[in-house]
Amino acid sequence: MLTSVERLLFVRAVPIFKELRDDFLVRLASVMDELSFPSKHTIFTEGQEGRSLYILVSGTVRVHIGDRDLAQLKAGACFGEMSLFDAEPRSASITALEPCECLMLTQMQLYDAIDETPGIAVNIIRLLSRRIRELNQKLNAKEVVLSVPDPVVIK
Repeated sequence: MLTSVERLLFVRAVPIFKELRDDFLVRLASVMDELSFPSKHTIFTEGQEGRSLYILVSGTVRVHIGDRDLAQLKAGACFGEMSLFDAEPRSASITALEPCECLMLTQMQLYDAIDETPGIAVNIIRLLSRRIRELNQKLNAKEVVLSVPDPVVIK
């Protein structure tokens, strides 16, 4: 269980919350739920309805679609944020690779926070844009590798 000060310090270091005032962060951190997950526990599954964002306080999680790994996230990372905004099912599954502690922010808590401090929406948009850029770069790198012609052997 995190103390109020530990929660504030931790939430302040998360990229989407970095530019927010401490008075707002104190309020936001105080409404988040603290959750614990054992190793190999599936936190959520691709296709499930989602209405919450998770912030990884400790441990490591695996982001995957079926058996295909997309990423591993460590303390300070957040996940699940897309379903807060688009009301679509989860786009990937998240499984704990080791015991994990998370803070969870629900859609209603977030919307209340955005009403109070619109800057949080800008930070989340930046995070989503960064993730899209990273995925585009990965896809482009794979296309380059796939489009390189086989070497011509001259005999």
